[in-house]
Amino acid sequence: MITHHATQALRRRAPALASLWLGAMMTVSGQAQALTPVEVDGNEERANVPNGATLDKRIALRAPRLISFGPEDEMFIGSQAGRLYRLQPPYDEVDAEIPLSSYPHSAVIHEGYLYVATTDRLYRTAYSPGQDVSEMDFEGIADLPGGSGHSSRSLSVGPDGRLYVALGLQGNCSAQRVSKDLAFEDRRGGVMALDPSREAPEWTPYVSGLRNPIGMAWSPQGVLYLNNNGPDHWGYEAPPELLVRAEAERFYGMPWYQWNEGEWQRDECIDSAPPAKRDTLAPPVATFAARSAPIGLTFLPDDNPWQVDMVTAIHGSWATQASGGRATRRPPKIVGIRLEDDGHQGQVVDLVSGFQAENGERWARPADIAYRDGALYFTADDGDTGLYRLIP
Repeated sequence: MITHHATQALRRRAPALASLWLGAMMTVSGQAQALTPVEVDGNEERANVPNGATLDKRIALRAPRLISFGPEDEMFIGSQAGRLYRLQPPYDEVDAEIPLSSYPHSAVIHEGYLYVATTDRLYRTAYSPGQDVSEMDFEGIADLPGGSGHSSRSLSVGPDGRLYVALGLQGNCSAQRVSKDLAFEDRRGGVMALDPSREAPEWTPYVSGLRNPIGMAWSPQGVLYLNNNGPDHWGYEAPPELLVRAEAERFYGMPWYQWNEGEWQRDECIDSAPPAKRDTLAPPVATFAARSAPIGLTFLPDDNPWQVDMVTAIHGSWATQASGGRATRRPPKIVGIRLEDDGHQGQVVDLVSGFQAENGERWARPADIAYRDGALYFTADDGDTGLYRLIP
């Protein structure tokens, strides 16, 4: 059940890179929260974490992306390195490394199959825990709209047993959306669903109007939540990045509308008529600063030690203000979201920060986040890349 949590002071630890002030204080419900430093076991860095928590690097990996779990607690991690990694508890070594010639961004286990989503196709192979798998074992079962721009394809199993894939627009203002009215290659900027049990599986539209949704998470009530990376043609401070409650057949504005200053505003970068009226668009659940690049997203059980409902990985953007240099980049971090009882609004609180120094140098950029047995695991696909673990 989604609960409304009381505000708790989160003490976190100061970074090691030069007298960092970034993240040294945070504000939750108007109260300043002090931070304290912690060393990251497994490397020479420091980070800010909740009081009493520890952060360690489990294993080095090349460009790891989304995390999923299979039977017997196997962990699968996609990558930008043409590899699908499999790890066994305690997740400190690679049990299997499956070469894949395309971009295996994400993978899931479902009904005895291992599914992998690449930029332009969904693949699968029959699978049982611990099985040896090679690229030759996979068969393509459904094409995906490919092409340049936003090449990640996030895969998830829905509560209805269907597979769901999230894919972004090709650019800031592409006249694309997930709709049967458009050519297949233009069905981007949202989520599609597929029943893999059918003899000839086909994608059907689920939600649309999102520039680049990557993080996907299902609530205990069976509602899909999505992170959305917004455009960068409005400058450096607008519009904010969004967390949305993605209800079936809904449209979430982009690229015709941008959520800014608490309302949906018309984006004049695209001339065609919007597929929905402004007053039909639901507001986001929460927002993140412009150019934050939220990626991984997961729900936590009610008894989790972090006292939040959801956690997301903020990748941090490479975009900088022209006059400010890279020190103005949005810093990477891990944040929690405390949802109101109805699940339509949320409060964002920092959980882990200190990945970026005051001069903009970064030692890691979190990509995905997952929860297992009281621990938070996250991948970093840049800097000191690999799998990390936060435990209370």
